[in-house]
Amino acid sequence: MAREFQRGHKAKISDLTPGTDLYVGVQIAAPGLTFDISCFGLDANEQLSDDRYFIFFNQPKSPEESIQLLGAQSGDTESFRVTLDRIPAAIQKLSFTATLDGAGQMSQIGPGYIRIVAGGEEVVRYAFTGSEFTTERAVMLGDFYLKDVWRFAAVGQGFDGGLDALLKNFGGEVAEEEPPPAAAPAAVPGFAPPPQAAAPPAFGAPPAPQAPQPAPSFGAPAAPTPPPAPQQPMHAAPTIAAPLAPQAPHAPAAPQAPQAPQAPSPYGQPQQPQQPQFGQVPGQGAPPAAPFGQPAPAPYGQPAPAPYGQQPPGGMPPGVPQGVPQGVPAAGAGLQAALQPYKETATGQRWTPQNQQLMRVDLTMGGAGVLARQGSMVMYQGKVDFGYKSAGFVGRAVGNATGQEMQLMRCTGRGQVFLAEEGSHLHPIELQGDGICVSAESVLAFDESLQYEVRRVEGHGIPGGALFTMLFQGTGTVIVKTHGTPVVLPVTPTTFADCNAVVAWSAASQVIVSSQVRLRRNAYPGHSGETVNLQFRGAPGNFIVVQPYEV
Repeated sequence: MAREFQRGHKAKISDLTPGTDLYVGVQIAAPGLTFDISCFGLDANEQLSDDRYFIFFNQPKSPEESIQLLGAQSGDTESFRVTLDRIPAAIQKLSFTATLDGAGQMSQIGPGYIRIVAGGEEVVRYAFTGSEFTTERAVMLGDFYLKDVWRFAAVGQGFDGGLDALLKNFGGEVAEEEPPPAAAPAAVPGFAPPPQAAAPPAFGAPPAPQAPQPAPSFGAPAAPTPPPAPQQPMHAAPTIAAPLAPQAPHAPAAPQAPQAPQAPSPYGQPQQPQQPQFGQVPGQGAPPAAPFGQPAPAPYGQPAPAPYGQQPPGGMPPGVPQGVPQGVPAAGAGLQAALQPYKETATGQRWTPQNQQLMRVDLTMGGAGVLARQGSMVMYQGKVDFGYKSAGFVGRAVGNATGQEMQLMRCTGRGQVFLAEEGSHLHPIELQGDGICVSAESVLAFDESLQYEVRRVEGHGIPGGALFTMLFQGTGTVIVKTHGTPVVLPVTPTTFADCNAVVAWSAASQVIVSSQVRLRRNAYPGHSGETVNLQFRGAPGNFIVVQPYEV
């Protein structure tokens, strides 16, 4: 009996079946939509390092035939044969995906599934419906992955882009299609089925592959059919409202209406040739001028202008549909048009700002998890796990002593998480082996791959002896939050900043406590009520980030 999987369920293949020669069937359909169902053979880094293991309609099998595309059968939209014991060691994961070919969204699909059959018996099935997706154009259905032994996972994760975007996500390259050469249409080969052949019925798949059908009776022609003679065009010259030049009297032309005489020039002014107005053809006279005190007639084919201060006939300006109130967006009326400016933004990157106050992180990009401030998650999509990130006894002690304690949660899985906090402006800062100093209070989230520690800023004029900040180093992204739009200043020998307004600075900058000490609140851990100005020095290229706000 087949086991019914839900999204996120995993199991060892050996617990499902002792066999390694498996049949994988996918059923997905929607009215008027077509789908490309593929299998990506990925390496240990979940990248398509060998494009020969991208199995799709143009490449139906891998080199050693451990993965084969079988086609539609047994009620499945597409099917594969996977022989696990023949897959090379470099391939650590098989990802089965479905993408839309053309317009549409995954929310339009009906009930579908991915299933595994072994020895003629279905052993596992993961079912899904279009209600689980929104505007995605691709979905990752299920994975075979090698973790000491081969296992299967029901993924059901939507993807914003189509097949090209999914291929790039796995590290593949999309070949540019070359335009076909301008040649006569080739004859249909004799082995091709007739055009628009009916699809095989979904029921009653034959137990064994059928013998190839004989070629259709019309067959391939003995000789290529000569292309039909080109027809004479109906119009040998472009259709225009008036001739650009006098035509030669080679044929009697149809009589044309006489042009209206031009209106006389105002009294006392010489007659001057006028340039054709917008919409007129050169050589065509201008419309007659209106009598004094009356509005000029409208150009041909356009509505007459209304008198000054009045609406045109019908009560609405030209171009606005009747019954639609003014102020409706140009894209059209309705709920979709009103919500269009606020749709989710997906760029294919790991971190994507949705607006100034909302950040989106795609956990399917990159292998490491994300550490975020507790309570900063506002919504998420997909299979995401949230766990408490403990700082340990030493970390809590250091955080309490320095004021740089961060209450963090770990976000892992395959999905998208949206982060925000109290309407603060959010700024992604990508580190490529360099470092940045940020106060813990100004950090919203960061990649778990980054290293971070508390740094001490010395100063003899500070009560307590020092200020503290967080130092982030490595490769990854840290999300910094500010009150308002910050300004980035280059570090010079005369650069000073209030310690309550400065947000971050480059790790190579030298920080010196200024002698200017004045009363302020919440100056340092312990809250003595005093604060300082900081002086920054460093080589060219160093910077500080200052927000237009003081704590």
